[in-house]
Parts: sequence; structure tokens; C-alpha cells
Amino acid sequence: MTHAVVTGAAGGIGRSVAEHFARAGAELTLVDVDADRLAALADALGARHLVLDLGGADGPAAAVGGAWHTHGPVDVLVNAAGIYPSLDMADVTAAAWDRVFALNTRAPVLATAELARLAAEAGRPASVVNISSGAALRARPGGGPYASSKAALEMATRAAALEFGPLGIRVNAVSPGFVAVDSACNPVTDTYAAAVSVNPLGRPGTPADIARAVLWIAGPEASWVTGEILRVDGGSGTGAAHLPRLWPPDASGTSPGSPHPTPGTLPDSTKGHTS
Repeated sequence: MTHAVVTGAAGGIGRSVAEHFARAGAELTLVDVDADRLAALADALGARHLVLDLGGADGPAAAVGGAWHTHGPVDVLVNAAGIYPSLDMADVTAAAWDRVFALNTRAPVLATAELARLAAEAGRPASVVNISSGAALRARPGGGPYASSKAALEMATRAAALEFGPLGIRVNAVSPGFVAVDSACNPVTDTYAAAVSVNPLGRPGTPADIARAVLWIAGPEASWVTGEILRVDGGSGTGAAHLPRLWPPDASGTSPGSPHPTPGTLPDSTKGHTS
């Protein structure tokens, strides 16, 4: 039976990941700093749990090591814990920056390193899934520190996949688009959610959308996949479909004051000549 450790399990994406693994029959060790919500979820799922602050230097290794030594070898690690404080770059302090990176980047790296050491010593394969974000590729006002931490996490994912692959340890990431998770750290308004949820599929994402992707990429059906960043965002990363066309045609078929023709046709000067 698969033993999965899920960090950040008390709410949002981490909670849905835990529920999906439980339905798939996995044994679970759930990790979070929110003791009450974590205990309630663990009780509902029949899972074990560890209350830890993963932002501390020793927390990530303690989470993986504690689960391994107490409940048996860990097969899957899902690093879902993270914070997104709204913070303008002009207002960044050393403490605020370090806190974001400690939880969003350093914790997954240290947890993955501990799992790799234990799995290598035991001669066992393992699978790691980091939860990244579309912000790793596209920042927005107030999200600079968060975006930077997720960009770093994606490179750390690739680096770990490269080094741990020969040991049979796969490391991937799932990158969600905007998913409402009722975050107490950074609550959002309906207006904001609507603005950042624009995507070709026409609906916002849900934690279950992300959990299904995590379950797949962590499991045996993705056994030849490592170092990948799986974008689960309704297609929002493909471009900006909500922006206006470059050459909106007027009634005559050309943009006012512009030599450009109707989109999809070529100017006369570019057409081939016959003789």
C-alpha cells in the first residue's frame, strides 16, 4: 500500500490532495501547522498527522523522517504547504522575504532531500510532487516575493529530478492556475478572483482539478515522467485571449490610420509576383 506524506494538508489544495489519495487507498501522514483543522481532517480520513512548522530549518526533515521511522517507508511526498502574502516589492523586508522562501522553496527542497536520503539507503523508489504556481512565469502586483519563490521551486524541482533520477526517485511539480482556497493569509475578493481566472476553458479551477493531476503524476502511470512542470490552469498559460486584437478591422477592412490589412490577409507588397 502506498504511504503518502502530504504537507499543507489542513486546507485548500493540500486537503483535496489528501482526500484523493485516501480514496485511492493510500496510507496517509498529513502535515500542517494548523493543529485543529489538521486533526479534524486526519480523523475524517483515518490518517495519521504531524503538527509542524515547515518554515523552520528542522521541520521539513522532521516531517518526512518522522513519517518514515514511525509509520514505514514513504512512497510519495506532496509538498503543498505554502503562503502567499500580498507584499509590494518596495515594501519587502529581509524577514518577510525569508519567510516566504523558507516555506515555499526551502521546505520542499529539504523535505525532498530527506526523502531521497532515506529512500536511497533503503534501496526504494519514491515520487515527489511540488505544488508550484502560474506565478512562477508571470508576476502580478503584490505577488513578487511569492512569484520568485515559485520560480525558484520549479528550478529546484528540475535539479532534484536530474540528481535523484538514477536512484529511482522522480521529482515533478504541478502548477495550478488561480484556485480559490479561502486563504486566511491572503483572502481575495470576487472581483479579483474573476479577473485572474480568465482562461480558454472559461471557468476557475478547483482544488480537485489540482488533486487529480497530483495523483496521476505521483503514480505508476507517470513512471517515466520526471523533472516536469505540469500546468493545470485551464489554458491560461497559453496566452491572453481576453486582450484586444492587434489590428481590429474597421468597416473598410483596415485599421484607421494603419496600412495593415484585415487580419489573415497579406499586404500587396508581400504577395508573390507572376511573370
